[in-house]
Amino acid sequence: MTTDLDTSGEGLDARLVVDRGTFRLDVTLTAAPGDVVALLGPNGAGKTTALRALAGLVPLTGGRLRLDGAVLDRTPPESRPVGVVFQDYLLFPHLTALDNVAFGPRCRGASKAEARAQAAQWLDRMGLADHAGAKPRRLSGGQAQRVALARALATRPRLLLLDEPLAALDARTRLEVRAQLRRHLDEFEAVAVLVTHDPLDAMVLADRLVVVEHGQVVQEGTPADIARRPRTDYIAQLVGLNLYQGRSEGHTVRLDAGPAITTTEVLTGPVFVAFPPSAVTLHRERPTGSSARNLWRCEVAGLETHGDQVRAALTGELPLAADLTTVAAAELDLHPGAPVWATVKAAQTHAYPA
Repeated sequence: MTTDLDTSGEGLDARLVVDRGTFRLDVTLTAAPGDVVALLGPNGAGKTTALRALAGLVPLTGGRLRLDGAVLDRTPPESRPVGVVFQDYLLFPHLTALDNVAFGPRCRGASKAEARAQAAQWLDRMGLADHAGAKPRRLSGGQAQRVALARALATRPRLLLLDEPLAALDARTRLEVRAQLRRHLDEFEAVAVLVTHDPLDAMVLADRLVVVEHGQVVQEGTPADIARRPRTDYIAQLVGLNLYQGRSEGHTVRLDAGPAITTTEVLTGPVFVAFPPSAVTLHRERPTGSSARNLWRCEVAGLETHGDQVRAALTGELPLAADLTTVAAAELDLHPGAPVWATVKAAQTHAYPA
């Protein structure tokens, strides 16, 4: 896969403007052939609207849509070189897997024999040759997902759209199908756009993430960059970081709302500061002799157990999340309302320009 942006007229060049009553989508997407771009955001952010606009199912009220240099703004959906994998797959229940996949080539003018031969090749590539004669109700969730992907790819689209392609799968199947989908996307030579609200799907499948909130792009970059430098609370929660904004003077960041945080970076001006919940150490009494440069008095607002870990939500001088073992939580006698002191070493914080 490539991550170089398109400069030759090939690939996707879009500004999607859609006005729907009180909601306005205004999202710019640029991708080169071979790129996999994930649209990530909370429910109602506009991700699915953007995908449907790319497919031609929702008309643009402004902006542009070019694919490989061709203007698609007014091209009807059935005439666009676009393949779509819907969240519920939408396989034809009365057709076999083979005929579901052959449907696209048939619509593009291939004879029945040609279309079925192409479909057989795609099912073989998906590891489904033995299920060619099965109807959708006889397929597992993972098999149905692969048939839907084969059907989308059989028309050799220049833009592949995937709407929450793993959402209908159980946890065990999701892990296996995610790895398979990554392999198929690696082999795809055109542009793929994936919509998801699952950060792990986005991190594993995409070269670049575009985070959308309230119809606007709030951050974009590689998965590693997004995970390391979140710029909104939504993104920080997705990647599991405590995030704050303030103004830096040397090693000290004075927060817009709250106390100061000491960091190892030397910066001047508006900054973000982030650190993982695992960097937070809790004490029932004010610690003495601690090497941590950051110390805040807090109160336990809530506790959540995840396996052998406990996530504590804290309020007080600095609202934050802290992770600790169930044993440590028991030893500290943590419960909602319990007063605690929270410490974080400067070396475990990360400050970067806002």
